[in-house]
Amino acid sequence: MPTYKIRGVDVDFPFEAYDCQLVYMEKVIQSLQERCNALLESPTGTGKTLCLLCATLGWRKSLGSFSTGSMKGESQDQAFSQSQSDSNKLPTIVYTSRTHSQLRQVIQELRRSNYRPKMVVLGSREQLCIHEEVSSLRGRAQNSACHYLCRKGAKRRCKHYFHVAEYMKSNPYLGDDPIDIEDLVNIGRKSGPCPYYLSRELHKSVDIIFAPYNYLIDNAYRKSLAVDWTNTVLIFDEAHNLESLCADAASFDLPSHLLTACISEAKNCIDHSVSRREQSNDKSRNPDNFAILRALLLKLEKRIMDVPIESKESGFTKPGPYIYELFSDLNITHETASMLIATIEDAAVLLEESNQLQSKGNICRLETMGEILKLIFKEKNNAHAKYYRVHVREVEAHFSDSLKGKASRSLSWWCFKPGIAMEEFSKMGVGSIILTSGTLSPLDSFAQELNLKFPIRLENPHVISSDQLWAGVVPVGPSGCSFNSSYRNRDSLEYKQDLGNAIVNFARIVPDGLLVFFPSYYALEQCIACWKDMAHPNSTDSRSIWERICRHKFPVVEPRQSSVFSVSIEDYMSKLKDPSSSGAVFFAVCRGKVSEGLDFADHAGRAVVITGLPFATRTDPKVRLKRDYLDEHAWSQNDGNKGLTGEEWYSQQASRAVNQAVGRVIRHRDDYGAIIFCDERFAQSQRQSQISLWIQPHIKCYSRFGDVIFTLTRFFRDARTRPCNKSTVQNSESGKCGEMRALESQENRLSPHATLKLEDQINAMESTSSFLETKSWISRNHFEEVLPANRSSLAANKKIQESKWVSSEDLLHRGKSPQISGSKILQRYSKTIDLTDDTLLDKKPSMETLTPCALKRKLPSSLENSEMLTSGSGLQSERHVSAKLGKDKDDSWSRRNAQVGSAHMSKKDGHVQGSNLNIFDRKDKVVQQSQDPLDDEEARGSAFLIQVREKLNATEYKEFVGFMKALKSNAMKIGFVLQSIARLFSGPERLPLSIRFKDFIPAKYRLLYEPYLGANDMNSSAPK
Repeated sequence: MPTYKIRGVDVDFPFEAYDCQLVYMEKVIQSLQERCNALLESPTGTGKTLCLLCATLGWRKSLGSFSTGSMKGESQDQAFSQSQSDSNKLPTIVYTSRTHSQLRQVIQELRRSNYRPKMVVLGSREQLCIHEEVSSLRGRAQNSACHYLCRKGAKRRCKHYFHVAEYMKSNPYLGDDPIDIEDLVNIGRKSGPCPYYLSRELHKSVDIIFAPYNYLIDNAYRKSLAVDWTNTVLIFDEAHNLESLCADAASFDLPSHLLTACISEAKNCIDHSVSRREQSNDKSRNPDNFAILRALLLKLEKRIMDVPIESKESGFTKPGPYIYELFSDLNITHETASMLIATIEDAAVLLEESNQLQSKGNICRLETMGEILKLIFKEKNNAHAKYYRVHVREVEAHFSDSLKGKASRSLSWWCFKPGIAMEEFSKMGVGSIILTSGTLSPLDSFAQELNLKFPIRLENPHVISSDQLWAGVVPVGPSGCSFNSSYRNRDSLEYKQDLGNAIVNFARIVPDGLLVFFPSYYALEQCIACWKDMAHPNSTDSRSIWERICRHKFPVVEPRQSSVFSVSIEDYMSKLKDPSSSGAVFFAVCRGKVSEGLDFADHAGRAVVITGLPFATRTDPKVRLKRDYLDEHAWSQNDGNKGLTGEEWYSQQASRAVNQAVGRVIRHRDDYGAIIFCDERFAQSQRQSQISLWIQPHIKCYSRFGDVIFTLTRFFRDARTRPCNKSTVQNSESGKCGEMRALESQENRLSPHATLKLEDQINAMESTSSFLETKSWISRNHFEEVLPANRSSLAANKKIQESKWVSSEDLLHRGKSPQISGSKILQRYSKTIDLTDDTLLDKKPSMETLTPCALKRKLPSSLENSEMLTSGSGLQSERHVSAKLGKDKDDSWSRRNAQVGSAHMSKKDGHVQGSNLNIFDRKDKVVQQSQDPLDDEEARGSAFLIQVREKLNATEYKEFVGFMKALKSNAMKIGFVLQSIARLFSGPERLPLSIRFKDFIPAKYRLLYEPYLGANDMNSSAPK
């Protein structure tokens, strides 16, 4: 198991780490050492969870050994108390995630590591209770029943609860090895102790606690933890939803039917307390208190109904402090609220004791009312109320209200500053807060919403190469209809039909699983209804669009009801395995369950189609008030800087939902897939800037649908021939390679639609002896006949002229410039600076089609196609370094890892000479012709690279490649990189390299390099 020394900390990692993993772990350790907060984004499939665990536990271990069970020669009591004492001296790590299924995956990653801290996972009674009766209950009913059975003096007692202390004493090693929820439940069933209280007892003496978010966000849960919060490390994994969860935890909604239920329960409490007095002379509870509670609730109900509402759409809105005015009319203030809360708690116990909950399984609604009062009156000065809005609105009548003929209203107190929950941690003196996810972008707005300072931030690249991802904007459909899912266009019959026809094409081309995401359930249902309708007047096919989709893939639709969601997932997976079809298509909704946390690795998700931007409903009162709140506070920042506006928040929420949906593909190092944006608004530079950074360099815009089909068909054809890197496959979150069985099964699926001669390709690949030879063969045979999905939308190039292609890799080995014979070849893409990816496009291709979206922004013209550099120092790395040296001086775009390669062909003496051009005119966005390719910066970069290889030994050259990779990805500080390169070039014989290297440094960084250049000059001239 490799050990890496990162910022002085030894980190054991189970595999050879990728560069982006080392950078990620360095940021984690920096946050822990400097006791500051970190905001870290790393795509799914980069081993984020394993890196986070290893870096955090490596840092923790450097401070002192982990807590353990009993030692030899010690009594168990002494060992347990010693362990507890030691653990209190060192910081505790609290690792949280959104769901228990995500925590289960985290604990699996912990098992893969070399670290064995004392640990525990916390869960709810719903997951952990093994009592025969209580385990069948849910929610507050279950909690209340458990409390009742565990009370001292209770007539009925839980036998499992009273076995916990004895089991803990006799098993001090519990938690030394990773245990999950299922392990705790098995212990309880086998040995008798309550798993829930076993975990609650164990958490007092561990090094790391695993728990859902609400154990930290919810004040009541947090107070129940026996943790010394000083210097504690808080980790929020999958934190992309954290801001909304924090806001929801600090808000409440009180609908009429809930208030009615509270009034009914208060009446029951009066009856029970009176009955007890009469039957057994039990005066422990005063019925007058419950009568006062009921009277206040009735007054509150009437007060809400008396609120003037001008229109159903706008409702009634007041500033947050108005809530105290409303409650003071009922004589509910800070002084009386505490007494009212105590009465509510007595009422809940009385209802438990009267077996109301156990016999009927009801939920105690009065407890909800008690939590509302605690939230409102939590601060004496009411300072938090300024971040709230009071809103009263009419809602659809609940069943109980409709029976009584009552109108239904809801009183809401909404928090619009999620940072309120996070601010509590600063007051508690925690050491570091680390938020991480695969989709946090844009980071600035995320940090502003949480109102925390995050001095350490990271947007990591992916570990995949550029040929594993196809990402494109499809602004028009097969018939030329613009794709725009905005409110005014989404109901257009022409739009829905063309979108359906586009999905028919994608279903035909994409192998195995296809995910199609809609902005809303309304859009999904409207489109599917349209596609199933065969009566459209414009239809030229007797079959409906839906039937044509089903011809290629079996459809599954995400249900609105979460209760049947698991059935739809099982249905999708079974249809994927059905040999009678070429896969399945899952129609789903952004922000739905399919887009959240599910793993569609390998054949389960080869492509994601985004059919529009999932903007929230503007007229929704919560959305409208949130926008208004942000606009009011945008210029009221303490530092004088402009804060987040309502429109910016509104737009970024939609983009974050898109990022979450597209994250369903590319789940590990050897996965591949396509991301298809079917909305013309994704071509806007501002919109693309909000897409996850690792995707941005790959996005291209297409003006014609035929070009999309052509390149997409070619991508999946080439991806099938790409070998799986089995040496690194375990270093991924899914831990498995792309399934070769699924790939092999695709040979016959594409052949009816694209004559690709797959058998010939496979036979030829088997005869090659290396990956370079395989790649060269693919280059020479890249122009098999491809039948486009929509010929009429392609250019008029009806015949592909035969050409003799020579692999540039062969020419590089021979020291020659690549030459390509042929005619009228205008332009193509190359992922590296040579011509390995030979592609024949249309005779007169659209320049708009060929120009990447990124280049339509006002950005410098670094045009090398982005591909993360591997650790090898072979030809591939050499070409990348050469391209880096020869790029445009302004590297502000290179910091986004978005360069796109271009090869310009100029006709000369009957031959086409490939010149490695990377110059685009920013104004006209057309390719400029170079008069002399030898003057091109790429050529100068290649020549300089040859000199570097001659002057440096193998180890130094490998270091140089590594520093150039860091320079490209901003993985290290620019000053450190330049200083390190200058050190490699030190010495009189290497002084020319040191001087020449300055020419390849962006102008804005040259001043940083000049001191090191001067030092080298002094060293070379110093007397020996």
